[in-house]
Amino acid sequence: MALGENTPKLGFGLMRLPMIGEEVDIEQTKKMVDLFLEAGFTYFDTAYGYLNGKSEEAIKVALVDRYPRDAFTLATKLPAWAGAKTAEEAKEMFYTSLRRTGAGFFDFYLLHNLGGERTAVFDKFGIWDFVHELKEKGLIKHLGFSMHDSAEALDKVLTEHPEVEFVQLQINYADWDSPSVQSRLCYETARKHGKPVVIMEPVKGGSLANIPESASHFFKEAEPDMSVASWALRYAASLDGLITVLSGMSTVAQMEDNLKVMKGFHKLNDSQLAVIEKVKEALAAIPTIPCTGCQYCMKGCPQGVKIPQIFSAVNAYKTYNHLAGAKSSYGFATNKGGKASECIACGQCESVCPQHIEIIEELKKAAELFE
Repeated sequence: MALGENTPKLGFGLMRLPMIGEEVDIEQTKKMVDLFLEAGFTYFDTAYGYLNGKSEEAIKVALVDRYPRDAFTLATKLPAWAGAKTAEEAKEMFYTSLRRTGAGFFDFYLLHNLGGERTAVFDKFGIWDFVHELKEKGLIKHLGFSMHDSAEALDKVLTEHPEVEFVQLQINYADWDSPSVQSRLCYETARKHGKPVVIMEPVKGGSLANIPESASHFFKEAEPDMSVASWALRYAASLDGLITVLSGMSTVAQMEDNLKVMKGFHKLNDSQLAVIEKVKEALAAIPTIPCTGCQYCMKGCPQGVKIPQIFSAVNAYKTYNHLAGAKSSYGFATNKGGKASECIACGQCESVCPQHIEIIEELKKAAELFE
């Protein structure tokens, strides 16, 4: 039997738990955990860094301490690139996660967010050998990794590490044919290597729950009783070769809506998929910055401003009107510098832009929006 074949196709993503100030709302989280398990779902996904470790601590109190260990499946992740200066510090992240959760072992364990320079850190610190040792000891049941990168980068890692059992990828209908996210290409690459997939961001960080009326009306006309977000969730869950689809839920209401959608889930049929295509066309028609991501503007920028990534975040806001999600993308792209406000208006970028974008002016607008 293929890994995850019998796993219910809704997973509880624990990155966006309900909060009271700076602390997790434990009572509401307990209620959400109870509803999730009562409905027959079992997969919980957290990570060493989620909510600065409070996600792992919360799931101990809300789940691990309250239910038998065989009643649920728990996944977490190791970000070796996040602050570890030595191999020992990186490896200690695993034991920290084990202590925080009190889980005894992890059903699914992931190397967190491979791609770019981050992939090399796992090699440098010997993390691949380390997690294999953990698996031999029974502290890890299934080994995988998550990635936000190109299909080419994914193919390289899977070719070098065929022992990996699954991958976690960002897949949703809006990013399916995206040249930057490459949802379809990454999914097809994973399937080519015979790896089952855990889907993250099926609702694109909440963006696909709040699309403009020019697009959402197609959903409402087709199925008035179903939420806009439910279409995104069902689209992802309709793919083959899945372990589960993660939904990062922050309220009991969101949990109830997702359970309503997924408890009696059936894959989308051709007419429903045709509705999604109409929505994608409507979203594509919304005016955005015509950046193609060619990177010409980057080659001579004295400030290293992350122009294409900034414009991608701006366009996400223009399309989905989801400021928090767009700000998150902007922050991720510029966390090591290259912010819009760092532009010195030298004009080098505009002189080489094939699309003749008024880059300086657009960067000023982006700085006002995101900074």
